Amino acid sequence: MANNNSCLARITAGVAIGGAVGGAVGAVYGTYEAIRFKVPGLMKIRYIGQTTVGSAAIFGLFLGAGSLIHCGKGY
Repeated sequence: MANNNSCLARITAGVAIGGAVGGAVGAVYGTYEAIRFKVPGLMKIRYIGQTTVGSAAIFGLFLGAGSLIHCGKGY
């Protein structure tokens, strides 16, 4: 059972780190795109927020999946 708990902890950590990195990248990219496309007024905040959340979700999903795949290997 200890292996199962450590596996879950590794997956959770992978999702958290992926979400943090994805959120940071999404915020920078969303800000760049909002300025580049001249998104008007308060729509910039919505655009940046959508980009940040979407990027965080994708990065978190893939890093969590990678942690799950590596979990079965005895490292």
